[in-house]
Amino acid sequence: MKIKRALISVTDKTGLLPLAQLLEKSGCEIISSGGTAKFLQEHNIAVTEISKITGNPEAFSGRMKTISFQVESAILFDRERDKIEAEALDIEPIDLVVCNLYQYEKYVNQNSGYDSLIENIDIGGQTMIRAAAKNFKYVTVLCNPDDYPDVINELKINDGGISYNTRKKLMASAFNYTADYESGIAMAFDKLNGDESIRLLFNKGKELRYGENPHQNAMVFRENKTNNSLFDIEVLNGIELSYNNMLDINAGIEAVIGLGSKMCAIIKHNNPCGLAWGEDAVKVLNLAWNGDNISAFGGIAAFNFKVDYQTVSFFNFEAPEKQDRKFIEIIAAPEFSDEALQYFNKQKKLRVIQFNPELVKNKNDLKYVNGALLIQTKDDKLYEKLELVTKTFFDYKSKIDLISFGLNAVRHVKSNAIVTVREMNGYYQLLGIGAGQPNRLNSISLALEKTAANLRAEGIKNMGNVMLVSDAFLPFEDNVELTSKYGIKVIVQPGGSIRDSKVIDKCNQLGISMIFTGTRHFKH
Repeated sequence: MKIKRALISVTDKTGLLPLAQLLEKSGCEIISSGGTAKFLQEHNIAVTEISKITGNPEAFSGRMKTISFQVESAILFDRERDKIEAEALDIEPIDLVVCNLYQYEKYVNQNSGYDSLIENIDIGGQTMIRAAAKNFKYVTVLCNPDDYPDVINELKINDGGISYNTRKKLMASAFNYTADYESGIAMAFDKLNGDESIRLLFNKGKELRYGENPHQNAMVFRENKTNNSLFDIEVLNGIELSYNNMLDINAGIEAVIGLGSKMCAIIKHNNPCGLAWGEDAVKVLNLAWNGDNISAFGGIAAFNFKVDYQTVSFFNFEAPEKQDRKFIEIIAAPEFSDEALQYFNKQKKLRVIQFNPELVKNKNDLKYVNGALLIQTKDDKLYEKLELVTKTFFDYKSKIDLISFGLNAVRHVKSNAIVTVREMNGYYQLLGIGAGQPNRLNSISLALEKTAANLRAEGIKNMGNVMLVSDAFLPFEDNVELTSKYGIKVIVQPGGSIRDSKVIDKCNQLGISMIFTGTRHFKH
C-alpha cells in the first residue's frame, strides 16, 4: 500500500525525524497536532493541522484533539467495500498512523495521585492505534520507534509503499502495545485502591527440546518489558536446549555473578555441586570441578569471565580415550575467545551459551502454581550482620570473603541447605553440600561426608580450616554435635531459633565458634 497520507501524533519523538523527512520527500501529506506538529514544523516539515480534518478546534486542555468521525473514518473504512460511501461522505483515507501514548508510567513511578494519573491517560491515541490495527489490510500503524528504521528501509525499497506482511506484523505489535498500556493503567489504579493486581505479557514463544522429561512439551517466552531476559542468551554451539537446560543455565548464572573476580560454578539438577572463586581461571575451574567430580558428570559449567582456550582445554575433549574426556552438557559465560569457540566447534552436541551478566539485576522471582502466581523480590542480601555469639573466638572480620563465598553458595542450594567451604591462598572452594533434605541433620551429614571424602583424596584428615554454612537456623544441639565429630571449628548460620541459647552453649562446650548473620536463605 502506497503511503499518501499519514497521521503523526507521538509523545516519544525518538527517531521520528528521519521517518517524517522521508514521508515528506515522497509527497506524503502529514497530518499532526499539538507538540508533534510543533516539533515537525521546527524541522521545516510541512504539516496539516488536525483541526482542518476534524473541523473542530483542540479543546478541554487537549483532551479532545483527534477523536472525530472524520479521522476515525479515514483510518477505518474498507478501501474496497466502502469506497463509494467514503467518497460521498468526503472521507479521504489515512494510510499510516504513527502514534505512541502519554507516558503515564512516569507518573506511576513518581507515586503521583489520581489527578496526575488521570490527566496522563491517553484516549485519542488509543483509538487511532486500535482503528489502524483493525484496518491493517489497508493501513500501516507504528507505535514503537524501534520499528521506524525497518519501515524507512521498506519505504525506500518499495517506492513509498508498505507490504501486507509488514502491516500484519505491525498490527500485532500495536495490539500488544495498547494491551500493555491498559494493563498498566489498571494495575496503577488497583494499587491506589488497595487491591493490587499484576498483568504480565510474555511473547516470542519458542519451543524447547522437551520439558523436565522427554514426554513433556515445553516452551520459553520473553517477558515483554524486561531489559534483560534468559530468553536472550545466545547459543553459539550445540543442539537445542531443554526445559532443564534453561533452569540449570539460570542457576549457573545466578551462582557466579555478584562476588567479583573469577568464579566458576558446576551445576547439577539446579544445585551448585562445585563452586570456586579466585584469580587464575584454570585453577578456579579445577577447584570447582573437584568439589564433586562425580556429580559434575553431565552438568553445566558457568563462568563470570571471558573464557579462553587454556581454561576449557581442562575438559580434554580431544583425548583419544572417552574415559579421559570430561562430560559436560553446557558451558556458559559472558564471552569466549575465538580459540575456545574453535575448540567447541568439534563438539556437535555441546551447548555453548553466551549471556549478559546484567541478567541477574532483575528484581523479582515469579512462580506459577496451579492457577496462582507467587511473586517475591530476589534473595540479593548475603547477611544483615556478622556477630560472634560464642565464647570460642574466631576472627571473622579477616574472613569476610570466605563467609560471603559460603553464603553465596548456600543461597543457591535447595533447602534444607548446608555447605562447607574453605580458603586456600586467596582461592575459595565449595567442598560439600547437603541439599533438599527435609531433615537438617541429614543435610549436615551429606555435606560433611562429601567434605571428608574430598579432603581424604588430598591426604588431609583435619577439617580445622573448613567452615560450615547453614541456610537457616540450627534447631537442635545434635546439629552441632555432628559437626564437631568431623572436626569443624566454625559454623555460620542466621540464628533466630527459640533454642539459640542451647545451640550456642553446645558450641561453647565443644570449642566451636558460631557466627550469626541475621539473614535466612531458604530456596524451595
